Order: sequence, then structure tokens, then C-alpha cells
Amino acid sequence: MNPAITATDLRRTFGENEAVAGVDLAVEPGEIYGFLGPNGAGKSTTVKMLCTLLTPTSGTATVAGYDVERDAGAIRLRIGVALQDASIDGKQTGREMLDLQGRLYGLSKSNIAKRMDDVIGLVNIGAAIDDRVETYSGGMKRRLDLAMSLIHKPQILFLDEPTTGLDPVSRTDVWNEVRALNEQEGMTIFLTTQYLEEADELAHRVGIIAEGRLATEGTPGELKRSIGTDLIVAKIDGDMATAAAAVRAVDGVETVEIHGDELSASASDGAGVVSGVAVALNSSELRVTSLTLRTPTLDDVFLDVTGAKLSASHQTDADREATS
Repeated sequence: MNPAITATDLRRTFGENEAVAGVDLAVEPGEIYGFLGPNGAGKSTTVKMLCTLLTPTSGTATVAGYDVERDAGAIRLRIGVALQDASIDGKQTGREMLDLQGRLYGLSKSNIAKRMDDVIGLVNIGAAIDDRVETYSGGMKRRLDLAMSLIHKPQILFLDEPTTGLDPVSRTDVWNEVRALNEQEGMTIFLTTQYLEEADELAHRVGIIAEGRLATEGTPGELKRSIGTDLIVAKIDGDMATAAAAVRAVDGVETVEIHGDELSASASDGAGVVSGVAVALNSSELRVTSLTLRTPTLDDVFLDVTGAKLSASHQTDADREATS
């Protein structure tokens, strides 16, 4: 079976700025692919090229078997797209917006009615479908935007940070809806997100983009295992070089990295090593403000790949690479 989405040396420049600098990827049918990266890394620009909203400067890409440059019309009939900024009219009702979207895709009245019933139930809008959109909460607007992207029953769904700005309950609701689309409809989903737990929870595979290039890729489990079994993290008020030297001398410590005032040490048996790390730091007369032991997270993978924590680098705005 051919991949649902491919990209080969995909690039996009804006003047002197190369926002996407050679991305290669392949997303399989029925897969949820999580696409992570800091602001300006090239996430949104990559999505816009795959959705035929931007033309690549060079390289190639296919979606649903069609070339993004030569076959844009065929691709648009086969994809659903929910970008960060929902394109919905507050003066219309949710039902009117879904009806308009169906007509724009050329669906018959009977098909629109059937699909409307399907998507209203799928995204849990309920009776609010007949209320004006201006009365909707942020979470309801996101769900309506998702329903609009599904009205024509696409093969592939692109979601660009679908839960940004939502409260935890609404975010969980969207997660459940995305999971249901994948499991019940077999839909391929390309998901960009600023929430690492979202990618960990939903994605079958994750790609991390940095400086316009795909820096690493794999299942969440594979990526977390790639940087060590356990991590001992210490925040230190003192000379970090001295701290690193002391920790490296502890039996069982495999690697030591410094990021600002934080030192992280990887170890196969973190529980057996953490006491030795504490003794070593104490013997070096360094002031340790916190010392924790934890298994790796996607944030650790992101830090290892990009040198920054995504939780500290993201904003609630869309990536700025297209306007920088």
C-alpha cells in the first residue's frame, strides 16, 4: 500500500529565509502522525504545502497519491483541513456553516443531510448545532471547525494545533474525537501540536522538526528510549562544570548534559544511581535546589534534539515562519 503522504527534500523559502529546508517523510494510511517543533521551525509552512495552500520552492510531495503542485484540485477533494484560525461566521448557526461547507464541496442535499448527522454525532456538538456560532465557547468552535473539515468524508485530515487555547476538558474532548476518527473511520491524521502530551497520547509516530529539517522520527516509545531509560534531573545554584564532572564520576551514570541551571544524567537504573548523584553533588559543596528521578518524556527528546524545551518555547500564536 502506498503512503498517504510523502515528502522528498521539500523546501520553501520566503525571501532570504528558508522556512522549510529539506523535509523527507512518509505517513502510512490509517496512521496518526504527530509533527512537533518550536515556533519558526517550519511546521505550519510544511502543512500548508501539503494542503496545497503554498507552493514548494523545490522538492516534491504527494498526498493521497497526488502531486501537490500538479494535482492540487484532486488533493483538496480528498483532504480535510482544520487550521489554527477557524474560518467560521459567528452570525450563522453551526448547521448553516456545515451546509455551506457541503455545498462548496459539491455534495447533494441528501448527502449533506446524511453527512451532517454523522459529523454532528462524531464531534459531539449536540443541540448547539442550531445556535449562532458567536454563542459558542472556544471548545465548541474547535469542534465545529473539525466537523466542517469532515463533511465530505476526507481520506486524510490535517489538524494544525487543534487544541491550542482550550481548557483541559475541551482538549480531552478533542483528543477523544481525533482518536475516534482514526479508529472508527480509519482516517489518516497529520497532527501538528505544541503539547507534548497530546503527541504522546495520540500519535502512532512523531516527527520533530527543527530549523526547517526533520531532526528525528519514531514512535513515542522509541524516541523516549533513544535518550536513556531513566533521567536524574538536578537544578543547581553553582558551577555547572563542577557539577557535571562530579556526576560523571558516579557509577551507572551514562551521559550528563547541562541546560542553563539544570543538569540531566541518564542511567539504565536511575533508582540505583540517584543516591550516588546526590552524594556527589553534596560532596562538591554545590547548592542543589531540586533533584528528581523520572523516566524520559517527549519533552526530554525535544530538548535532546533541539536544545530547548518545547513547553518553554511555544506560544499560542501560529508559527511565524511564513511572515518572518
